[in-house]
Amino acid sequence: MISSVLILLLGGAVTGFVLLGHSWFQLLIAAAIGIILTQFAFLTHEASHRQILTSGPANDRIGRFLANIVVGISYQWWMNKHNKHHAMPNTIGKDPDIEWDTISFQTEDAQKQKGFLKWITERQGYLFFPLLTLEGFNLHMQSIKYLFTGERVKNRRREIITISIRLAVYVAAIYIFLPIGIASAFIGVQLAVFGVYMGASFAPNHKGMPMIPKESRIDFFSRQVLTSRNVMARSKWGNSVLSHVFGGLNYQVEHHLFPSMPRANLASVAEIVREYCHELKVPYTVATVTQSYGQVVTYLNKVGLSARDPFDCPMVSEFRPY
Repeated sequence: MISSVLILLLGGAVTGFVLLGHSWFQLLIAAAIGIILTQFAFLTHEASHRQILTSGPANDRIGRFLANIVVGISYQWWMNKHNKHHAMPNTIGKDPDIEWDTISFQTEDAQKQKGFLKWITERQGYLFFPLLTLEGFNLHMQSIKYLFTGERVKNRRREIITISIRLAVYVAAIYIFLPIGIASAFIGVQLAVFGVYMGASFAPNHKGMPMIPKESRIDFFSRQVLTSRNVMARSKWGNSVLSHVFGGLNYQVEHHLFPSMPRANLASVAEIVREYCHELKVPYTVATVTQSYGQVVTYLNKVGLSARDPFDCPMVSEFRPY
């Protein structure tokens, strides 16, 4: 059902692109495509977790098609990165999602930054959403880099060819059909919307939640629950809407406990998991959308402050030795 709606929406966006012609209103189409491609990325995520079909290889074929041909990102890169995250969420040295990449999620990384990167780190909470406008481009580049430099990449040749064709056809079509200025703005807006939407969907799930030391021993249930945050509305109808908007990622606790469970079942299971956590006295974190983003920004600012020089205060700096 969801895939059919997305195909219709993508078809409508392409039709609108053709009918609008040389118009700056094309940027609205670009924004729409950014949203639609993010929704296709959610389907890719579900395929990687074996949520769509019963056959693992069939799920991989769907996921690879959606990732490589539709979204333009390496499926194998995503699988490698995301599987590590699921195995060790928020675990220092083991979860790739908390490694430094412009944003510092750990105090040690924040303190290493110099120059302009240090300036960004000190304000990274407030700059988080503006920086996400570059995340779409970053995701494409990281996946391509992995295909060329990663060790033992499954289907490396096939993915390089399919992604290259997809990106080349996409960019060529835009620049052939539109003037250079509008075409460049079109691609920029599409990537910016895609990056913000992707980052805003994944960030609330774990950022600002407890970090686990690399060598710490903790059971599977506690590891998954303690490091995850559910993003919930105040009504069942609202939660249903959020599930569509976030691709089911708003039920992050349940998704990490049962990664192969389709999003349609997560709401019902959430009630059971919450009661079970209450019985075991294991913290079960729930926040609204605004609360979750507020917690993410606060956490990033707290980490970013550790990058500041203790002599940054003008009065104190007078006594700084040279």
